Amino acid sequence: MTATPRLALWWIRRDLRLRDNPALHAALNHAGQVLPVFIIDDALWHSPYVGEKRLAFLLGGLRALDADLRARGSRLLVRSGDPVAALTRLARETGADALFAQADVSPYARQRDARVAAALPLHLTPGLTALPVDAVRKADGGPYVVYSPYARRWKAQPLPAAADLLPAPAHIPTPETPPSDPLPAEPALPDSVPFPPGEAEAQRRLAAFTDGPIAEYETARDRLAEDGTSRLSPYLRFGMLSAREAVVAARAALDAGHAGATTWLDELIWREFYLAVLHHFPRVREESFRENLRAIAWRNDREQFAAWQAGRTGYPVVDAGMRQLAATGWMHNRARMITAAFLTKDLLIDWRWGERHFMQHLVDGDPASNNGGWQWAAGTGTDAAPYFRIFNPTRQAERHDPEGDYIRRWLPELAAVPAQHIHAPWKMPPAMQARVGCITGRDYPTPIVEHAGARERALTAYRAARG
Repeated sequence: MTATPRLALWWIRRDLRLRDNPALHAALNHAGQVLPVFIIDDALWHSPYVGEKRLAFLLGGLRALDADLRARGSRLLVRSGDPVAALTRLARETGADALFAQADVSPYARQRDARVAAALPLHLTPGLTALPVDAVRKADGGPYVVYSPYARRWKAQPLPAAADLLPAPAHIPTPETPPSDPLPAEPALPDSVPFPPGEAEAQRRLAAFTDGPIAEYETARDRLAEDGTSRLSPYLRFGMLSAREAVVAARAALDAGHAGATTWLDELIWREFYLAVLHHFPRVREESFRENLRAIAWRNDREQFAAWQAGRTGYPVVDAGMRQLAATGWMHNRARMITAAFLTKDLLIDWRWGERHFMQHLVDGDPASNNGGWQWAAGTGTDAAPYFRIFNPTRQAERHDPEGDYIRRWLPELAAVPAQHIHAPWKMPPAMQARVGCITGRDYPTPIVEHAGARERALTAYRAARG
């Protein structure tokens, strides 16, 4: 009599890929059969931080993964509800004797996994980062809170090589499975979102970026109007591309003489750093890391916040970034810094308001990177910009969008404004405003705040909080 093969559940969360997937390989090594499962977790699906475009991208990635699984003799099984109840019921239905998943670092993920581990034999594997999230520590064993020494120690570790990457399994033996819940049809990904979901697209983009544009990355990444970034962040966010494979590709490009690969690798290390910060200091999701800046007297003007959200502040580069976010679910990283600095310093609005707004819109919204970026801009985080460093939005625009091409793309009402006035259209002579069809206060807002005065107000508030 032939014994029934052992069965393991592969619980998919942020690893929607078959290449270089430690959780999948661990499940295959444990059992003769593997059942891939995704849980539609009500707590995440209805979180105040959820974003419709990000959900749509995730659903598209799940459909692509299901197609890849079916090509290998498997399929994706979907269940809905509380993960403990759903997985316990599924293990009982199938006779699975183990559960494998990729470890995550957010406070909710760690609490969720602890509850599941109390009920089921849960095995967590690395894979979220290129190096284990707690592997890079100071000489005394403590965690780093400044990026530069963290990056030096990170680069000194044994780094992944091409030979370390796990191949996609040619066949995934999966038993006849119980019925699957359908993946929701909504939300659907709008055509305005320039990120087709799935592992195949992630691989295509990685190859296209490292075959050429990476060479100019150091300078091109800050040019707002150019496509000089990798556009891989949504794929890293959901693990459609592994962090290890991205690092291997960056090092290969560096070996090939592409100088910009050094800068891209540094950006990948920033991602690792922020994940490590969230792992070691989960409180950053709720409060400023710097204790002496937790008492800032934020103004929190709701009308000004609404103007910022809508891209109606009167500062073209800020408004262009916010409208790009609303339309595409993505924003150029330089624009993220400018818009975040404007909200926290010029408007003196709590960084947590902006952090939540970004999470509600970004396709690549990641709790660690988004939090780290916002606290950097606000000057309240681990490796933050000094509180007295306050971006001048007009000068930022002049430096990173000198001809105004980025601004005109997202602010069509400024399309005819000449380059010498595109960054401060309120300074155009009235006759010119009439001639180009952009009268400030009517066709485009006058600035909702005067930068020089707002800068002094922010410095006063920050100094008072520091005592």
